[in-house]
Amino acid sequence: MNSIDLLGIAFGLAMLSGLNLYLTVFASGLAIRMNWITLGGDFQQLAFLGDNWVLGVSGVFFAIEFLADKIPWVDTVWDTLHTVIRPLGGAFLATQVMGDASPTFLVIVGLMAGTMSFATHSAKAGTRIIANGSPEPFSNIGLSLAEDVAVLGGLALLHFNPVLALVVFLLVLLTTLYFAP
Repeated sequence: MNSIDLLGIAFGLAMLSGLNLYLTVFASGLAIRMNWITLGGDFQQLAFLGDNWVLGVSGVFFAIEFLADKIPWVDTVWDTLHTVIRPLGGAFLATQVMGDASPTFLVIVGLMAGTMSFATHSAKAGTRIIANGSPEPFSNIGLSLAEDVAVLGGLALLHFNPVLALVVFLLVLLTTLYFAP
């Protein structure tokens, strides 16, 4: 696999982590564990995502997030708590994709990936604050389900075409940030 694909996967995982870190880790780990995807030589370092403990912890936190995201204002508190966690998780996943790269390159990738995770997280959290102003609860439920579908779809796109996935993620993020107040 070429370095552009590796960067696409690294930054793609980082951006998806900004939406839902726990679903990104859980779905990736489950796909590895169930042999839905085969880790090639470049990705053997991601095998830890299929570990029972990683699946268990990420699955429990995903279940909590799944419920918290449906309740107005609870989702905002949850997002506030994850303002640091999601970017750090995204940066960690991105550096793991890069494997045995030089420490200098890993720091650069980690900084860029953390920034991308934070930007995605900020767009999500900002959209949620706006949705919380509506008098009905359905917008929170719809946004939460759309985010989960976006993460799963994004992971599938990353698997089949990492560069296209990165382009799509960046376009969606830039469009969101442009239209966000």
